[in-house]
Amino acid sequence: MRVVVLGGGVVGVTTAYYLARDGAEVELVEGADAIGTDATGGNAGLIAPGHSFAWASPRAPGMLARSLLGKQTAIQVRLRPDPELVRWGLRFLRECTAERARRNTLVKLRLCQYSQQQLDRLAAEEQIDYLDGHGGILYLYRDARELELGAAKMQLLADHGQEVRVLDATGVVDVDPVFAPVEEKIAGAVYGPTDASGNSQVFAQRVAEACERLSARIRLSTNVRSLRADGDRITGVVTGDGVLEADVYVLALGVGSAAVARTIAVRLPIYPAKGYTANFPIHEGNAPTVGGVDEELLVAWAPLGDKLRMTSTAEFAGYDRTARESAFGNIMRLAQELFPDAADYAAGERRACLRPMTADGPPVIGRGRYANLFFNTGHGHMGWTMACGSSRAVADLIQGRPPEIDLTGIGYRW
Repeated sequence: MRVVVLGGGVVGVTTAYYLARDGAEVELVEGADAIGTDATGGNAGLIAPGHSFAWASPRAPGMLARSLLGKQTAIQVRLRPDPELVRWGLRFLRECTAERARRNTLVKLRLCQYSQQQLDRLAAEEQIDYLDGHGGILYLYRDARELELGAAKMQLLADHGQEVRVLDATGVVDVDPVFAPVEEKIAGAVYGPTDASGNSQVFAQRVAEACERLSARIRLSTNVRSLRADGDRITGVVTGDGVLEADVYVLALGVGSAAVARTIAVRLPIYPAKGYTANFPIHEGNAPTVGGVDEELLVAWAPLGDKLRMTSTAEFAGYDRTARESAFGNIMRLAQELFPDAADYAAGERRACLRPMTADGPPVIGRGRYANLFFNTGHGHMGWTMACGSSRAVADLIQGRPPEIDLTGIGYRW
């Protein structure tokens, strides 16, 4: 069986790996000149089943309204004449009930937990060092009342098998002594001891090398333009290098998936959420040792080798990848307030990336109306956490095996 996988992020690469390991003849197509250059290279670095909450929640409409009024919120909307955003936004608002938020959160949690198991197994089998840390993740609160609310919110995950612990400020310092000098600034944290961190681009590159050892072909610098269909089957993919044909096709193009799907009259409610990422050179001995999220500023951090990765913001502003210096304000604020001596904040790389968000939160995995086209896309800000699990499930479906994970809520559903 010949399979063409479209997309060279961590999701596409792990899909190619599992298929090649199963004996398929695999070709992976990526438009960039390297593996994992967009969302895979610019995510928070956190492997975080403990943060599986759906963005569409009863609190989200108020946050969006404040954003439109010019307030600084974790989710920002830039008004522009964009029918695609309007359609996506209406779907998103429909999901903002308590019942749907709970359902979508549990769907995401199920996939995240399964995926972390698959990630650990793949990394061990292929002996991949991806600058990983397994000391857990701290979900940090500055205010005691917000900590109480956060702990209550986390109970939903705890009731479904996710280990969480509520820590006071002293407990936070016990987990990571970097907080000792600023202990009075924090109320505590919800600690996910089984959550982890790591560099997903390094991981994706090492997995791509494993794919090539399994005789898969990695085709870089090749833009995907459209799909061709005849009846209920895909007959080819049109690229900048010509038409590629296969028995099976996997769409894993992240934010590019929706446009390519439209060429065969399939609408995927995926829209880019723009996030901002900074990588600062670490000052040895002064940096955090575990990853975390400041739940007030919604800034995440992760120590990745000799760099401190920090990310913030979800900005719905189309496909613009520009990175304004002002957009890094919350990152710099957190750095100075909590980790003033951790890194060289005058140096390092700053960038923006686009994360492919579905309106309800869970990704799109599996087959739609075309018999030989499979989706593995729309993972949003959880792509690093969900990649191995969703890719294992898609490979199982392609090979005719029932996946180990229940795909209810994450299949093709539009």
